[in-house]
Amino acid sequence: MKDILSYYFLLFIHGFLLAQGGIRTLGELPGTVSETSGLIFYNGRLITHNDSGNEAKLFEIDTTSLQVVREVVISNAQNVDWEDISQDELYIYIGDFGNNLGIRRDLTIYRISKEEYTISDRVSAETISFEYEDQEDFSNNGNSDWDAEALFVLGDELVVLTKQWLAFGTKAYGIPKTPGEYVAKKLGEYPINGLVTGATLNPNTDELYLTGYSFTLNPFLVRVQGGTQTTIFTENMERLNLDISPAQIEGITYIDNDSYFLSSEMFSRTNPSITLEPRLFSFHTQSMEAGDEIPMDDPIDSEDNPEEIKEELLLFKRFGSNMLEYRLVTSESVYGYSIFDTSGRRVQHKIRPGIPESTIDVSTLKSSVYYLTFYFGNKSSTRPFICN
Repeated sequence: MKDILSYYFLLFIHGFLLAQGGIRTLGELPGTVSETSGLIFYNGRLITHNDSGNEAKLFEIDTTSLQVVREVVISNAQNVDWEDISQDELYIYIGDFGNNLGIRRDLTIYRISKEEYTISDRVSAETISFEYEDQEDFSNNGNSDWDAEALFVLGDELVVLTKQWLAFGTKAYGIPKTPGEYVAKKLGEYPINGLVTGATLNPNTDELYLTGYSFTLNPFLVRVQGGTQTTIFTENMERLNLDISPAQIEGITYIDNDSYFLSSEMFSRTNPSITLEPRLFSFHTQSMEAGDEIPMDDPIDSEDNPEEIKEELLLFKRFGSNMLEYRLVTSESVYGYSIFDTSGRRVQHKIRPGIPESTIDVSTLKSSVYYLTFYFGNKSSTRPFICN
């Protein structure tokens, strides 16, 4: 792995900006689907599901009122960690393959007959089980590269895209669409510089859209043209940052040739305090234009904002090092710092008046994403970093 763990990657992942007006925020989704994690459009309605630990249900959402108008129970399924949903002409496919720690041996895709789904609010599913052909280590070492949150149909195969917490990329794996037990074959990989959470292949245009977000919840799209069952990622790829930050984008689906919906999951943290409600968005490819390349996290220009406290916190962690290096510039008194994991649990804390040293020992932390927070009286400054 190259030295892409520097603060330049964490703070300034570059791409193309979606032009103003290209994406619309349609509104908040109801609490029933606050953990929406996948999206398809079928029979004039959106269909979504919640992720890990929730009921084995699909929810239909009216695209005008944004209310849940129907619930369908999958009677013989369990929601261990449902992460995406896809469809073809005959079936709906639900991916139960969320696997943050890389330890699961029960990766599953549920297949549901559309004929049965259309006439009944309680249906049964057939099971497609799989394992990755190149995974050898199933030990718990913290967040892994074997998580997956994206699924789409390509010909007679299902394609699963991994969400790599360590490599910041994604791998594509092919699995037959018929029930059975399979070894998922690797079809390609791509250093996407982010966390992939959803995918949709538009059969009308053969355009594949991947969606996800950075570690600072800056969402993006990647448009792939010309992919095949042997070559998913091509030279004809375009990355578009979405001007709706911050948002934990989880689902994406096509509606017609150039119309799409996106959904975001509820996100909440206690420190720093932030709550993002689940929302629904739409965009049209005809209104998308490539803008100038800009950083995903624009720093405040203190000269243009004289009222702002002049604080600057930059992080750097060298590959293989146990020391987190930082540069802290502030006019305020520093009272201490804390390190939080992605669940909001504090894993380190020190009270240290005055300007602290320039390094922090993180050798006791497992491989994962963390947040470093410095406290300045009643204010704070937070930045993410990765331990590998």
